[in-house]
Amino acid sequence: MDRRRFCAASLATLFGARALFAEDEPAGNVAELEKQVAELMTLMSKTGGGKQFWADVWCFHDWRIQCNSITGHYRLLDGSNCRHMSGTYDECRAKMDEIRASQKLQPMQGKAIIVLHGLFRTRTSMSSLGSALSKSGAYNVFCVGYPTTRGSIEQHARSLDNVIRSLEGISEINFIAHSLGNLVVRHWVHDFTAEERALPHGQTFGRMVMLAAPNRQPKLATILVRGSVANFVAGPAAEAMATGWEKLEPKLATPQFEFGVLAGGKGDNKGFNPLLPGDDDGVVTVESTRLPGARDFRLVPVLHSFFMNDRRVHEYAMRFFEHGHFETEETRQPITA
Repeated sequence: MDRRRFCAASLATLFGARALFAEDEPAGNVAELEKQVAELMTLMSKTGGGKQFWADVWCFHDWRIQCNSITGHYRLLDGSNCRHMSGTYDECRAKMDEIRASQKLQPMQGKAIIVLHGLFRTRTSMSSLGSALSKSGAYNVFCVGYPTTRGSIEQHARSLDNVIRSLEGISEINFIAHSLGNLVVRHWVHDFTAEERALPHGQTFGRMVMLAAPNRQPKLATILVRGSVANFVAGPAAEAMATGWEKLEPKLATPQFEFGVLAGGKGDNKGFNPLLPGDDDGVVTVESTRLPGARDFRLVPVLHSFFMNDRRVHEYAMRFFEHGHFETEETRQPITA
């Protein structure tokens, strides 16, 4: 028995004994004790939501199933990051079926936006953006987490595929990703196309917004991710961008659905980082974000690490999802080469 279960059992025994032997205890007080036990049990099951060791593999509203990148076991979390089951994937699904029935949770429907974070970040780093996208009420927003330093881009793409497959009832799939997250989506598109697969019946692609995407080999990665220690810390995905780009690039497909690119920079030829050539956001050069086929492009004067929190980025993204341009149809800046 682990420590959490031991503490929970001890508390349950303590409060249960008090209610049993206090024969004169009013029924209302006993009910209150039971409520306190339930609240303590929930508190003990609180998690951090998954940082660099958990990948989301299944989503339903604000519930999700995660897989541990080291042990391979699964857990079921609610929207408050409380764990309701830990074990196999099937056990977590079975528990979710019980919860759906007991709480009478409604099926999902409508359009979805899948939000992906970048290297060293977590799904919570995209919370501000996710909230902004949710305000219209037109989309189901899923901030998806994956262990960026503990897996390859190919593995992250497979986790993303599992999430997309789980979105029963969703009619349209849209994406917005920051930095590395864009490469995960592009790898998934490559795999999806190469395997000649199709979305579930009744489901279509919508649009994608790329935020500070290293669509061409990021120069800073080639400078910083060197040596065994750096590779161990940054992980296989960063190593692929730094030293394995020739093998990675052919597996990064250009989306066949409409997409737009938002890049960070100062609008000059210097940028924020003197180590990088030309304009940049401190991490990714403007030139490396440009992917031919983009329906629209805009430069935003904001640093890479704060890109997803910028109000202008939120407004651009929402406008692109709704209309296919960042400002107006007449002022689009498509990337042709």
